[in-house]
Amino acid sequence: MAELIDPNDLMFKKFQPKTQNRFILTVDGIPSFMIKKAARPSLKFATITLDHINTKRKIQGSATWDPISLTLYDPIVPSAAQACMEWARLGYESVTGRAGYADLYKKDIKIQILGPIGDKVEEWELKGCMPTEVTGGDLDWSGGDNIMEITLGLDYDYAILHY
Repeated sequence: MAELIDPNDLMFKKFQPKTQNRFILTVDGIPSFMIKKAARPSLKFATITLDHINTKRKIQGSATWDPISLTLYDPIVPSAAQACMEWARLGYESVTGRAGYADLYKKDIKIQILGPIGDKVEEWELKGCMPTEVTGGDLDWSGGDNIMEITLGLDYDYAILHY
């Protein structure tokens, strides 16, 4: 016998969507107001195939957290370029060639998604973040009033969605 669908499941229900422009990203050494754009964490799983006679079964393999990218405004003072390069130099100092200890260059960051009244409605904590790329952007005589930006690529060990 066919199962009946509850009409309440089909009707519109009130909801408040999250918006992309309400967030605060906190990372030690970079002021939050500089962060223009950030990616939320994403997770991928490898697949393990188990062969048995003429059948294949699949189970979930190890997890991989994808790198994220941040776009920062680059004001004159404080300089986002300087803040990003200071973080990068904790892992590799280009003048001396010295490498750094992971406990110095790996940082935890928080991404907080805000509701319409400024309440925290979602919070991600990314553990063991480290810079993998610092891109200064282009210079252009014909650019007019374009604002300078810095792109910061980050890799991390794992992320926790608190709520």
